[in-house]
Amino acid sequence: MQVTTLMVQGTTSDAGKSALVTGLCRYYKRQGALVAPFKPQNMALNSAVTPEGGEIGRAQAVQAKACGLEPHTDMNPVLLKPNSDKTAQVIMQGKVLKNLGAKAYHAYKTRAMPVVLDSFRRLQQQYQRIIVEGAGSPAEINLREGDVANMGFAEAVDCPVILVADIDRGGVFAHLVGTLELLSKSEQQRVLGFVINRFRGDIDILQPGLDWLEQRTGKPVFGVLPYLHDLYLESEDSVAVQQSTVQADAFNIVVPRLPRMSNHTDFDVLRLNDRVNIQFCRQPESSNPVDLIILPGSKSVRDDLVWLKENGWESAILKHLRYGGKVIGLCGGYQMLGKEIHDPLGIEGQPGSSSGLALLDMQTTLAEEKQLKQVTGRLLMADAVVQGYEIHAGVSAGGALLNAVIKMDSGENEGAISDDGQVLGTYVHGVFDNPEVCEALLHWAGAKKMLAIDFNILSEQGIDLMADTVEQYINMPLLEQQCFDFSQQRL
Repeated sequence: MQVTTLMVQGTTSDAGKSALVTGLCRYYKRQGALVAPFKPQNMALNSAVTPEGGEIGRAQAVQAKACGLEPHTDMNPVLLKPNSDKTAQVIMQGKVLKNLGAKAYHAYKTRAMPVVLDSFRRLQQQYQRIIVEGAGSPAEINLREGDVANMGFAEAVDCPVILVADIDRGGVFAHLVGTLELLSKSEQQRVLGFVINRFRGDIDILQPGLDWLEQRTGKPVFGVLPYLHDLYLESEDSVAVQQSTVQADAFNIVVPRLPRMSNHTDFDVLRLNDRVNIQFCRQPESSNPVDLIILPGSKSVRDDLVWLKENGWESAILKHLRYGGKVIGLCGGYQMLGKEIHDPLGIEGQPGSSSGLALLDMQTTLAEEKQLKQVTGRLLMADAVVQGYEIHAGVSAGGALLNAVIKMDSGENEGAISDDGQVLGTYVHGVFDNPEVCEALLHWAGAKKMLAIDFNILSEQGIDLMADTVEQYINMPLLEQQCFDFSQQRL
């Protein structure tokens, strides 16, 4: 089976690589091709669990969905999850390897490349097209040696590359030309051309710049993608803190914006609902009147718990509860609700124990083996179907777990509700994605009338919109011809 591989690299982070790969994946699926996504190395706190119990970047799970596939660890063989500004948990082919500092991982990259190529070769054996996403920029001079994420990978597998840049940031021509200039001669030769992303305005005004770019570089602009105001795709890592217009009588939710907040896509379905006003706040006093406080997941639970207390959230939460408010904890936030968190092995930092918020009668011990699984069950308060996933290192125990939130299809009870009915915690990510579950939880929290959004429909609409945009605004016949010409030159 002949396999065509195309790599999308960006001039900067958040240039639109993930979205473009998602659109190309769905486009080729519509053409009847067997297509799969691939990202050699990802650094993100948003992750997803594969059916076999591995962990990959969330963007690759969305791209797999665009291809009509279940996510697989081969689609993102190296995932880095930052623990701090200088260290990260290294996950290879879905499983935790170790925690490494930046210098240590830079030296370790020579061992990462064989793992990356092993996963890529397996995909080659199964699919006709592989759409590869780079990471950050290929022109990071200090990261060039031993690179596995961008041109290092492209050179290793000898695949063509397109560069995407975000014109909404400004300086798009400098970004594209500067990136190209900083590449080696062989890397420049594998760049087929450019895609400009997030353009607003009259294309005729931009045209002189496009003509200059093509003349200056000798490479075509395959397309200029418009700014899509209604596009929703799950974010790879950045937290969306602003909402579109919300109704005047919206239900008010506040989420402490933890330094190491993880899997913030848990809140997307709430953020996109105009009946909900959700605020991500550093300080509790910066929020408006609050109906519900949600403690999010965390990559470093004990450190974020210290931050929570130092920034006045403990007293704010207790005051909120005294006035009859409700609190939900998700994953790491759930662990914070207990009496103690123990880390005897130093899984997330220095070994030791921390006092929790003591709002649930339980304690958590962090264990070496991470819990990674997709889960299904029923929400006990409303008999609604729950579908989600668990990613956590802790095992929780205590009397609070006798009053469970979810009855798993496996027969296990999951989560806990306090005796006074004001505090609820669960390890399940994506718990708000099912409309019936979302409505039941918000009703428990005090929302009178709520019409929840169907997350699966929303996700499919975003993928289809990106594919429609690719088809309409990118010269796909030219791109196909360039890919063919590149492969012929390699024969």
